Amino acid sequence: MTTTVSLDQAANLVKTCGTTNTFIFQGEAGIGKSAMLGVLSRDTDLEPRYVDCALLDLGDLQMPKVNDSLEFIPNKLFVSDKPIIVMLDEIGKAMRPVQNALLTLLLEHRIGSHHLPEGSVVFGTTNMATDGLGDKMEAHAKNRVSFLRIRKPNADQWSEWAMDNQVAPEVIAWVREYPHCLATYTDSDGKTDNPYIFDPRSQQAAFVSPRSLYHASHIVKERKSLGSEVMMTALAGTIGESAARDMEAFLNVADALPPFKVIVEKPETTDIPESPIAATILALGAVMRVEPNNINNFLIYLKRLPREVQFLFAQNAMRSQNARTVVTSAEFTKWAAENSMFV
Repeated sequence: MTTTVSLDQAANLVKTCGTTNTFIFQGEAGIGKSAMLGVLSRDTDLEPRYVDCALLDLGDLQMPKVNDSLEFIPNKLFVSDKPIIVMLDEIGKAMRPVQNALLTLLLEHRIGSHHLPEGSVVFGTTNMATDGLGDKMEAHAKNRVSFLRIRKPNADQWSEWAMDNQVAPEVIAWVREYPHCLATYTDSDGKTDNPYIFDPRSQQAAFVSPRSLYHASHIVKERKSLGSEVMMTALAGTIGESAARDMEAFLNVADALPPFKVIVEKPETTDIPESPIAATILALGAVMRVEPNNINNFLIYLKRLPREVQFLFAQNAMRSQNARTVVTSAEFTKWAAENSMFV
């Protein structure tokens, strides 16, 4: 039996059953749990309300108001005239009194005497107890919810997301070459000596995660301005020293590639990379750079690269937000017919 759900499956559970069930999703740090709120608010049209439970004190949920009688006024986060979607982030790190006060919200969508609008959704996230980050929920609290574990995205899943979110192609290519950088310490792969991943048995200050890779991308994009020494120090502080040193080799290869502008201006004469890693970086980068006015010229250049690189570009481009630009290209249609891309 499957014991975990993916991020997409978790979001679908909330979207499908969230008005009747409260889901608490448990997973490693930095895998994208908190990002579900943005996805869900967009897909459901519910107004998002983010609650960082680790920072709450009991008085942050509701406060007393005395007129002729005593009443409690809820935090404005829970007040609306229309349905809302409330994310209780880091609920496992909340103080016990705060968790207890949130029990009615989990079960009844109620804070004190205040009920959320009909059709509202409540869900939460927390880290795994084995992560050693202080997350804990008692049995009586878990019994009010559906308590599930979210698995970390693998290299292919993360790469697809990364291309649609403008992550540096060098970082994407590195992850594809080192897929074990997204292993989980609780899995068999994670129990080996993996220098990249989070492992509570060690005390690494930085490690590879989907979140830290995204932050690393910003540093990589600015490497010419930062200089090599500062870039490497920043990368080590973001994804760990082992990952930073291994990524440096990819960046050296990428910096030797011809500029994309030159490629599309002179597709028939611009040098092609000899290194498979360089070709991969070039193809993945092109997925995000092609436009209607340069796609045909790029494809002329692409046909000079090895067949597997051509397929790498095509497969990723057709799954990306740039798919329309690619499939409406006359050169791509011709290439696809020659290579049986359409079934």
